[in-house]
Amino acid sequence: MATNQPFNYFKNGLAIGATIGLASGIAATVWVKNRKELSADDVLNQVKRAFLLEGPIEGSWINFEKQPLRKFAVHSTAYNGGITRMEDGELAIYEFLADAKTGTVLDITRSI
Repeated sequence: MATNQPFNYFKNGLAIGATIGLASGIAATVWVKNRKELSADDVLNQVKRAFLLEGPIEGSWINFEKQPLRKFAVHSTAYNGGITRMEDGELAIYEFLADAKTGTVLDITRSI
């Protein structure tokens, strides 16, 4: 029985170490995913996919420089971009403002 004691200490220590390593790995993964921002290309592709559901587009652009955004007490960063498409025989231009972290379109305006 006395010779089995060091093995139990090793087994318990290994289990505790593996548990701590797994928990810290999960916490680090969640932290990195929450801090990650989308690239300008990813945001533009999301917006283009949404527009393509309604019909073809002629062109698109996005400003690769993030701009600070503040609405009331909320602070964020956003990308500015645009989509052009033919509607009723005329070129319609849509300009959008999309959140840099999620890609969600925050504002969109249409001009002809």
